[in-house]
Amino acid sequence: MSMENVRIDKWLWAARFFKTRTLATDAVDNGKVKLDRDRIKPARGVKCGDILQIDNGATEWEVLVQALSDVRGSAEMAQKLYVETEQSLAKRQQEAEKRKFFKEPGLTIKGRPTKRDRRLLDKTNQ
Repeated sequence: MSMENVRIDKWLWAARFFKTRTLATDAVDNGKVKLDRDRIKPARGVKCGDILQIDNGATEWEVLVQALSDVRGSAEMAQKLYVETEQSLAKRQQEAEKRKFFKEPGLTIKGRPTKRDRRLLDKTNQ
């Protein structure tokens, strides 16, 4: 599990922030993953001690890289690759509290809304 240099897209995939390596590569390309607040390229190497800001669409994390891996293993193994910062934990907790009290109207609809779904959404937004 310990190596000198692992591509950031491989590491993100191995740490289970993204389901596929392609999604991880696209996220890095689109600026959704930053190293010390700077945009990077997918081929950039990640080292232990690096701080990453990761936005996978559903959640935002700020993590400290603790170990390197370029193979996707179990969830337990993936969690040993990083430690989430205190600010990130607090922010995610706060977001979870907000979601508990205010449900996003479109969250229950999977895919494209039907006419009936659209009418219900419009009614709740008025």
